Amino acid sequence: MKKILMLIFTVFCFSETNAFAAMRERPEYEKTGNVIWEINTKEKMVALTFDDGPHPVFTPLILDLLAKYDAKATFFVTGKKAILYPEILRREVKEGHEVANHTYNHINNPNISATKLSSEIVKTDRIIQKIIGYKPVLYRPVAGHYNDVIVNTAVKNGKLVVMWSWHMDPKDWNNPPASKIIKRITNGIKPGNIIVLHDWHGTELSQSCQTVLALEKILEFFSKQGYRCVTVSEMLYRSKINIPEPFYPFSMYIK
Repeated sequence: MKKILMLIFTVFCFSETNAFAAMRERPEYEKTGNVIWEINTKEKMVALTFDDGPHPVFTPLILDLLAKYDAKATFFVTGKKAILYPEILRREVKEGHEVANHTYNHINNPNISATKLSSEIVKTDRIIQKIIGYKPVLYRPVAGHYNDVIVNTAVKNGKLVVMWSWHMDPKDWNNPPASKIIKRITNGIKPGNIIVLHDWHGTELSQSCQTVLALEKILEFFSKQGYRCVTVSEMLYRSKINIPEPFYPFSMYIK
């Protein structure tokens, strides 16, 4: 009986060790160059990113504000919503923004299999390419989950994994007051920060979106402080960081 229990304990410990080994610390992933949280630069630029869109009402409002302040952003879109609102993706590209991959179904599961995740990424790539003419190089994991399976699967599909600066997450998906979003973003901003926001809040088109209400104040703050809002790809390019070969010219982002 003791031998059986010892065997079970050993197998359990071995399995747990392997499970934990599948996720490494952030610095280890950063060293590989396959995952970024922010860019080390002295140039006063930041990258605004928007997840989970496009949204038929909120995304156009966001685009209007970005145009008003001559700001560029990166939109991590889901394939499922891109199919519904292709004209919004076309507008994003036409106005100089970047479209990136955020999976098809937005499955919030850190233990997603490599096969399922690869299917989600490839399906979304095909949809985006059909709509705007190119496959995105950038990919953001759902809910910011990362481990060896997620990162390696993304890399095998030609993706650079883009996270965000941990202090630049106002959790706007929970629709907090605009004042809290503004405070979180404007306090402690640094060159090279990647900011995460969301252009999808529920399904009610009449629902107020605190992100939209906060965005103009944020953009106004950046303008006064001398910060440029650029796409993630432009920030990488200007920082001379090696990234996967793009399917579109970087020159479209460089002024």
